[in-house]
Amino acid sequence: MEERIETNELLERLPPHLKQYIKPQDYDQYTPINQAVWRYVMRKNVDYLSQVAHESYLDGLKKTGISIDTIPSMYGMNRILKEIGWAAVAVDGFIPPNAFMEFQAYKVLVIASDIRQLENIEYTPAPDIIHEGAGHAPIIASPDYAEYLRRFGEIGAKAISSAHDMEMYEAVRELSILKEADGISETIIQNAEERVENLQLKKVEPSEISLIRNLHWWTVEYGLIGTIEIPRIYGAGLLSSIGESTWCMKEEVKKTPYSIDAAYQEFDITKPQPQLYVTPDFAYLQEVLEEFANTMAVRKGGWRGLNKLINSKQIGTIELSTGLQVSGHFTRMIQNEDNEVVYFETKGETALAYREKEVIGHGISRHTDGFRSPLGKLKKINLAIENMGPRDLQAYNFYDGKPIAFEFESGITVEGLNVTGMRNLRGELMLIQFTNCTVTYKDEVLFSPEMGDFDLAVGKEIVSAFAGAADYLSFPISLHKLSETKTNRSNLSEKEIKLNDLYKQVCLLRNNEENSSLDKNLPELKSIFETIKKEYSADWLLSLEIFELIASENSSFSEKVLKHLLALKNERHSVAHLIKDGLSLVEESRKQISN
Repeated sequence: MEERIETNELLERLPPHLKQYIKPQDYDQYTPINQAVWRYVMRKNVDYLSQVAHESYLDGLKKTGISIDTIPSMYGMNRILKEIGWAAVAVDGFIPPNAFMEFQAYKVLVIASDIRQLENIEYTPAPDIIHEGAGHAPIIASPDYAEYLRRFGEIGAKAISSAHDMEMYEAVRELSILKEADGISETIIQNAEERVENLQLKKVEPSEISLIRNLHWWTVEYGLIGTIEIPRIYGAGLLSSIGESTWCMKEEVKKTPYSIDAAYQEFDITKPQPQLYVTPDFAYLQEVLEEFANTMAVRKGGWRGLNKLINSKQIGTIELSTGLQVSGHFTRMIQNEDNEVVYFETKGETALAYREKEVIGHGISRHTDGFRSPLGKLKKINLAIENMGPRDLQAYNFYDGKPIAFEFESGITVEGLNVTGMRNLRGELMLIQFTNCTVTYKDEVLFSPEMGDFDLAVGKEIVSAFAGAADYLSFPISLHKLSETKTNRSNLSEKEIKLNDLYKQVCLLRNNEENSSLDKNLPELKSIFETIKKEYSADWLLSLEIFELIASENSSFSEKVLKHLLALKNERHSVAHLIKDGLSLVEESRKQISN
């Protein structure tokens, strides 16, 4: 299959810093064993989930172009998702939480295009196409849930993270890659697990992104809907895991009514969840989300919001009461006795914006070495600067081209030559430019003339603080760094290539079954089976696929294959239940045919 990124209008609208995460699906990477794993999981899931999943699941499979028999292509998914107003892209494993959320805000599903190994057929901590494609995609066919997902992305993209969050993200990404890679020693995996565990045990103040990630986990990934007594599955992690979709319905798993408390419930991505949350309906998810959003800096602003940005050590934005937005790496603030922010600083490239659009002439080329400004009201003047009209400015000696000196209530003084001012759409002053300017606080010089022109950000207070830039085009893509840990794809050995070829042969025989008699295919099937017994005695899935083709014949050959599967079931306890479930699917299929 040709390697390409099939697009639709939604993907065209994505900002450059998100497009860099997208990669071609490379459909040819999927081996015949990969296809068999997909088929087994989907057949098992559809059979079981038809009884326990939310009603929109099965219908959603059809609406989103998800096939039971073959791994979906991005081309097919995007063609069909377009009809319900969504799109899908392939990425390399985990991407940063804020980027993941932002994709959702643009109504784009992020799909890790790799697929779990046969050894991890029930569950993998790594995101894969079974989890993303068969888990997330079908449920968005429900309009209420799709809107929740979009709104969650919109809010989550603004959540402020911490340095600890990014360290945890890299550690979890590395562990998930190692667990799905071939030939990785147990020692290396154990070291990676210890790193994740040590970070989890670290006592740190939970950031906004960690709290909203918890809400995402307990709803989008592991959510139940309905009542405590009769819950139904809608979370993608449960829908895509043949192990956990069964486990979650057992009494041992505690079911709790969903509430904002879920934001403070941690989770372990490497283990089945001991408790789950049940929402009465999708509309209630939105209520809790808005309740949480009201606690975030994006809505509360103030010194706490700015402090979160300083601690995050990443690009963030504050919005002032005038609507002026300052984006950069915040490093410092000064507060008054009431904890109000009276001064702030950024370091390095900084950009100013208004209503998410960069203010002309105030991008990173002007503010290369950071930005700093006092905030608040002037001393002994009741009228805030932002509310001063032309006559007010004249009354207080704010003349363009004239020297001026004034003092804020905080004690910060500004002295320089007033050049010009800039107003917002409401007519409020939001920026004043000075030359030959000195800004002082107590005995400290905050800004001096040799630093260039001084731009005073006008505003009484910080009304909002959030992650990322106000205008995503203000900063180069290079500031949104991709992870250095890449998915490890090892080359197949000669023995593995041969086994995949056997899987491919059986797949072709199954697909051609309607056009040719089973008797014609029997010699080839018998030859393949003998090779499996002789050279791949531990493999169970291919024998199961062969039995599926011949089970209705009740021949000596079908008995031989069944006997082999039952022997494997007794010998290999780790896959006994998988073989049992596979045989049940075959039996169910036989009954349907006979009826």
